[in-house]
Amino acid sequence: MARYTGPVCRQCRREKVKLYLKGEKCDKACPMDGKKPYPPGEHGKDRQRQGSEYSTQLREKQKARRIYGILEKQFANTYNEANHAAGITGDNLLRMLELRLDNVTFRAGWASSRSQARQLVSHGHVTVNGKRVDIPSYRLKKGDTVALIAKTRENIQVRTTRDTMARRLPAWLEAEGTGFEVKVLNPPLREQIDTQIREQLIVELYSK
Repeated sequence: MARYTGPVCRQCRREKVKLYLKGEKCDKACPMDGKKPYPPGEHGKDRQRQGSEYSTQLREKQKARRIYGILEKQFANTYNEANHAAGITGDNLLRMLELRLDNVTFRAGWASSRSQARQLVSHGHVTVNGKRVDIPSYRLKKGDTVALIAKTRENIQVRTTRDTMARRLPAWLEAEGTGFEVKVLNPPLREQIDTQIREQLIVELYSK
């Protein structure tokens, strides 16, 4: 199985930054908060020296992959598409990642993490323009409306996530009705994407 199924805290420790892969749980108990602020593995404490330029670029790419939960080949394909599209490659890349259906489900506040949002999508709990879509990587476009099916709106976990996290909806999305529907107003601009990724390093890595 290609997808990583181990402890996600190891991924945060490897990138030396909180990736919030477990949603609100990351604020309650996290190895990064003083307990193990060094890379995982037998020699983790010895890997804290300054890395090379290539290492810095690679780590930034791995961080982006892990934040959005994408496998290597899929990420590379997305980058190639962004590189051939009009505009700035780095901005195009982040825009394409943000417009994924699982990410929009997460941004809408229906899931505490992107992995949970991916599960909602793959299990058929999300519709796009009234039709069920179970492909997490499905890319949305301007004017698309994403909604949770009626039965899932009563799910206790979804309700709890909405009530406790109170996640602010990004400016490029608009809530409709009771908040279980969101509309894509426009593809996001770079300043509207709050993910802490230095996309220029990723562009430099793939440009080698």
